[in-house]
Amino acid sequence: MATLYTLPYHHKFSSLTKTHKPYSSSPSLLLSTRLLTKSNPSKNTILSTKKTRTLITGSLTEDKELVPVKDKPLKDKSNPLLVNGSKDSDLLSSSSSSTVETDDEEERMTSRAINATIVLGFGTLAVSRLLTIDHDYWHGWTLYEILRYLPEHNWIAYEQALKANPVLAKMAISGMVYSIGDWIAQCYEGKPIFEFDRTRTFRSGLVGFTLHGSLSHYYYQFCEALFPFEDWWVVPAKVAFDQTVWAALWNSIYYVALGLLRFESPDNIFSELKATFWLMLTAGWKLWPFAHLITYGVIPLEQRLLWVDCVELIWVTILSTYSNEKSEARISDTTLEANSSSSGSADEK
Repeated sequence: MATLYTLPYHHKFSSLTKTHKPYSSSPSLLLSTRLLTKSNPSKNTILSTKKTRTLITGSLTEDKELVPVKDKPLKDKSNPLLVNGSKDSDLLSSSSSSTVETDDEEERMTSRAINATIVLGFGTLAVSRLLTIDHDYWHGWTLYEILRYLPEHNWIAYEQALKANPVLAKMAISGMVYSIGDWIAQCYEGKPIFEFDRTRTFRSGLVGFTLHGSLSHYYYQFCEALFPFEDWWVVPAKVAFDQTVWAALWNSIYYVALGLLRFESPDNIFSELKATFWLMLTAGWKLWPFAHLITYGVIPLEQRLLWVDCVELIWVTILSTYSNEKSEARISDTTLEANSSSSGSADEK
């Protein structure tokens, strides 16, 4: 022990360095390793295989620790499929439904704004024309005088229009009445006041303008020529003729004209007309016989269509509902079938 502690410092350092030499420089260690390998090769193969598996497992474990785990697999933006080839139906349906709802809401708001502009524009124009009929003579008038002569002078202006061009004046009135009547019908069906179908209203107004005003003008003249008597039975006879021949003819014309404007096939038009013909005719018997007692018994010939158009606001509501109900139901059924078939094909894909 005394000799160990008395060793010099450089001798101690050299002894330690010689002790920790690498294994590659030791011939005895290399020789023993070679002998073990030659003596038992199968055992050496098993050990190397286990070592390789351990290295691979460790590498995969490290990769898993480095890659962040996500809740849902990635999807290709161009193809709504997952990476593994399956479909994320819930996510796709929710995203597509939200997109469709947003588009529908934007379209509804745009349509509502257009409808409000049309209604308010035409309403303002009509009211301003009625209120300013005497604007050339207002100088020095009081407000009471303006309101007092307003109905009388509007009536005089209407009679002047009838004398100048009776057919055109009656066509314009019938067009406005049939447009307003269809609008009332849509509101009665449950649509909001500014969410009506503009195309449907335009079709009804077009039929009223082109057909009802002109045909009614000549019909009332024909009816007077057919019954040129002044006996007590003339008025009931005119009412009966009106509510059988003319009502059946005009209801059919209105129904067929609307069907053609909707670009429906003749088979659909006439099948629906056949199904609703009797209903429309009998519905008119609840209203028109009482109204036509005034039409043929009190109202002069040239003013009859104006009175009839006032009552038409109620009748067009009924007539438009009957004529559009089956068509809209058929269109909605077709749309539902198309949507169901498209969704089914999408699920199959």
